[in-house]
Amino acid sequence: MRRSLMSPAGVGRVAAAWAADAGGLGRVARSRGVALVHTNTSVTLGGAAAARVAGIPHVWHVREIYAGFERWWPAYRRLLLTAQALPCVSRATRDQFDGAPAAQVIYDGLAIEARRAPRAQARATLGLPAGAFVAAVLGRVSGWKGQDVLVRALAEAPLRDDPRVVALVAGGPWRGELRHQRELHELAARLGVASRLFDVGFREDVRNVYGAADLVVVPSKQPDPLPNAALEAAAAGCCVVASNHGGLPEILRDRETGRLVRPGDPAALAAAIAQLAAAPAERERLGAAAAQDVARRFATNRMLGEIQALYDRLLR
Repeated sequence: MRRSLMSPAGVGRVAAAWAADAGGLGRVARSRGVALVHTNTSVTLGGAAAARVAGIPHVWHVREIYAGFERWWPAYRRLLLTAQALPCVSRATRDQFDGAPAAQVIYDGLAIEARRAPRAQARATLGLPAGAFVAAVLGRVSGWKGQDVLVRALAEAPLRDDPRVVALVAGGPWRGELRHQRELHELAARLGVASRLFDVGFREDVRNVYGAADLVVVPSKQPDPLPNAALEAAAAGCCVVASNHGGLPEILRDRETGRLVRPGDPAALAAAIAQLAAAPAERERLGAAAAQDVARRFATNRMLGEIQALYDRLLR
């Protein structure tokens, strides 16, 4: 369910796919004796119809915040509320349902064992200057993940006068949306910071990105439900600076386990980066506190137990 599908033509394509999926999935559910259907908002709509065809409970896991799609949200909200349960990945996600009883928070568990590669090795692998102060942003290069906010921050005081501070962008755009990457480089050239932008594209070796970074930035311009970029970087012991909206304040507590800044504000981000660049002990403290806190609150076993309890309740 890409955001680009939220248009009349896109919704039409989704509806056609949904209709084609529903009958087949429903028949599979009946023939296999399926007791419950669990789907994700970011993947498919077919599960809702399949559960109805098979006459079994439907769990619809809500992994999106629909800011910016207010025109379509009321109809989609009514559709989501046809499910027997709506586990939401954050309080910010749940709040879209205005207290509906079906909506509850079940935080995701960490999907990987996050680790940092040795600093010198990681920087050599990624082609980064050994003595630079590296602010890294990981994730899909898009119009709302905020890579441009980090680039703009390099041109703001006090970072514009400190060429030692560089931006590391790890991630690529969706196929067919290369303009986002191109526009990012054009912005850096226009602001005079092109030499300080290191774009390494999509990386499987996130350990090297974490190891090379002095801090990780999650500058989402739209509310992010519960971004793995923040969860995994914090779990790896990185100092994380993030936008203060969506699910990010549920991952980090400002000045306790990370830093939160005003969304879409390059000057605020630049100020936070400059403060932390001058305070290595503070970065170490925040990273260590985040690693301990995230490992406890976002443990995989905790998530699995809560999902199992939800299934048990519905199947009783």
